[in-house]
Amino acid sequence: MVKFSKELEAQLIPEWKEAFVNYWQLKKQVKKIKLARKPKPPQQVANSINTSSEFGFSIFDPIRSYFSSARSSSSTTAEIIKVRRKMMAGSDHEVYQTDLVHLFSEEDEVKAFFEKLDGELNKVNQFYMAKEKEFMQRGDILNKQLDILMDLKRILSENRRRVNGGVFSRSWSSSPRSSDFSELTGGETPKSEQSETEEVIAALEKNGVSFVNSNTRTKMKKGKPKMALRVDIPATTPTRTITAVTSMLWEDLINNPKKGESGGGGGDHINRKKIQCAEKMIRSAFVELYRGLGLLKTYSSLNMVAFTKILKKFDKVANQQASPSYLREVKKSHFISSDKAVRLMDEVECIFTKHFANNDRKKTMKFLRPQQQKESHMVTFFVGLFTGCFVSLFSVYAILAHLSGIFSPTTGRSYVETVYPVFSVFALLSLHLFMYGCNLFMWKATRINHNFIFEFQPSNSLKYRDSFLICTTFMTSVVGAMVIHLLLRAAGFSPSQVDAIPGVLILIFIALLICPFDILYRPTRYYFLRIMRNIACSPLYKVLLVDIFMADQLTSQIPLLRHMESTACYFIAGTFKTHRYETCNSGKLYRDLVYLISFLPYYWRAMQCLRRYIEESDVNQLANMGKYVSAMLAAGARLTYAKKENHLWFAIVLVTSAFATIYQLYWDFVKDWGLLNPKSKNKWLRDDLILKNKSIYYMSIGLNVVLRVAWVETVMGFRFKMVESRMLDFFLASLEVIRRGHWNFYRLENEHVSNVGKCKAVKPVTVPFRDADSD
Repeated sequence: MVKFSKELEAQLIPEWKEAFVNYWQLKKQVKKIKLARKPKPPQQVANSINTSSEFGFSIFDPIRSYFSSARSSSSTTAEIIKVRRKMMAGSDHEVYQTDLVHLFSEEDEVKAFFEKLDGELNKVNQFYMAKEKEFMQRGDILNKQLDILMDLKRILSENRRRVNGGVFSRSWSSSPRSSDFSELTGGETPKSEQSETEEVIAALEKNGVSFVNSNTRTKMKKGKPKMALRVDIPATTPTRTITAVTSMLWEDLINNPKKGESGGGGGDHINRKKIQCAEKMIRSAFVELYRGLGLLKTYSSLNMVAFTKILKKFDKVANQQASPSYLREVKKSHFISSDKAVRLMDEVECIFTKHFANNDRKKTMKFLRPQQQKESHMVTFFVGLFTGCFVSLFSVYAILAHLSGIFSPTTGRSYVETVYPVFSVFALLSLHLFMYGCNLFMWKATRINHNFIFEFQPSNSLKYRDSFLICTTFMTSVVGAMVIHLLLRAAGFSPSQVDAIPGVLILIFIALLICPFDILYRPTRYYFLRIMRNIACSPLYKVLLVDIFMADQLTSQIPLLRHMESTACYFIAGTFKTHRYETCNSGKLYRDLVYLISFLPYYWRAMQCLRRYIEESDVNQLANMGKYVSAMLAAGARLTYAKKENHLWFAIVLVTSAFATIYQLYWDFVKDWGLLNPKSKNKWLRDDLILKNKSIYYMSIGLNVVLRVAWVETVMGFRFKMVESRMLDFFLASLEVIRRGHWNFYRLENEHVSNVGKCKAVKPVTVPFRDADSD
């Protein structure tokens, strides 16, 4: 049977952990009572008897013994504690205080236990009330937003039915109510439409939409009242970003001078797409509200069970019946007696069914309560199977490579130049997937809620077993292709035919990546493609944490990108048919592309920082962008030094690389990991640590420093042959991937600790309709 403490640890909400009952501390208090109740050793008992005999006996001793026995016999039925409620000084919150009615032999320990228990009950109550109030306010806001949306859709649809098809087109963008809200209530319109305008104004005012001078409606624009509502759709796509920038420039350059003349301003252009986006935003906000209410319900039930369990432990240890009296008060407390959250959950279900699911309750539950995928033992089986196949095939490959001499200086150059880059791409990608699988395993083991941080859907997010399965499948396929390639070479097939095998392998994996059928983790594949699109189009897409995380992975995969460049040169250009290795290495375009590919990941990451600075006005984002700019300069200097080995470029490489490395190390430890805090209670770490062993953090700091300075090898002047040089490059690239996987854990740990400190378990949502005057 699983102990309740482990069950509570597994089920509690990680971000709200500090707000839960501190069951472990209460268990320690019960243990102190148990130790105090242990019988004294015989010597101590004899000494106490001798001490008491010094004062003699009293004639009242029999009476005392009688009443004490009577009191102990009735203690099982009478109340031994009294729980009082009183108002907290300076606030309207009630707090609980327990008084001992019955005298305990271990009075100090029992009193300390109930003081701790009262503190936990007060903490749970206050947290529950705060979260309940927050969710109720969010529910009220969303109801008003939904009413505005429904009124707009209803009035616009009625208007389309009234007007003739020849006057207005089917597009909402040409409807008088779909352009600027100021155009909707301003501009020259026929008298027949004025009643419709009044209907719009009345409907929106009913739902809290404010107007400029709404009481008298005397402030006019071309004879009609000017509305102060705007639709705020986040610029999450390139189209919306460009539209937002051009609208802002147009407003600054064109409209602002006219505002002083006309005394009025324009609103936002509202078309069908904006209404659809607003509906999506409100739907997502209701889903997140429902999720938060579900977490609050779980919080209430788990804490109730914790109080019940700890009081039963106390009764057993103290040999008393204190739990019934205390549990009666617990059940009367707000976090148990309040049904506001449950009623709001029912209301959200009804609203969602009616407005977003076409009265289909099953569809509603798919959105509000997505089912988690059950972990299959078949995945574990195939991971083991493919791991065994990979080890066996790799052993065969090593033997064949040694026998055929493909890595020898004389015969191995063609193999290393044409085939080896392709296999290196898959090897580095598989290693990165393996490290990500290790990250997923550690995040799950340490209760780091990566799905919430990355905003993944738990129903289709990748599990660590899935990541290991993809990794082992990749490597088994790649090593199998390498073995077939060597066997065909040894059988005497022409090099042009044999060397096409890696190219075919690439085409197969690209086809699997974009396969439209719902097989082989399609949600994950398409989500990955969307993230890569967002990164490639930076800064036009809204930057999420998962985009930042993936762009950071790309900065560690520059060797992989350069191998892909070589692969494109050899296979797409057809140079592998003649085995002219110099065609790619000596071409000017190829050499220039090396710079571009080395800069691109840093450029994308810098553009993400710039976008976040524009949106958040956070100076730290500019400092972060400077880190990637310094990395670009260092990379460019090293590439140039590889071509022009002289003292000037050697000095430039040392200065730029050292500066970039120090910059990156500082950002890793202080900003990304949150470590090196001199005032922390954990020396030079941070106050809140997920891992219990502090030495792991110190070792990780040292390991990150060592792997960050691997660039020193490029300027040491070591001379290697072609094969050894390629092998060394692959080894250093693998070390960087391992460093990135190691960095990933602490980066997300720091983000999780930040969420725990803010009790942030529900995503903040933005609403589409707001008062324009609030700007």
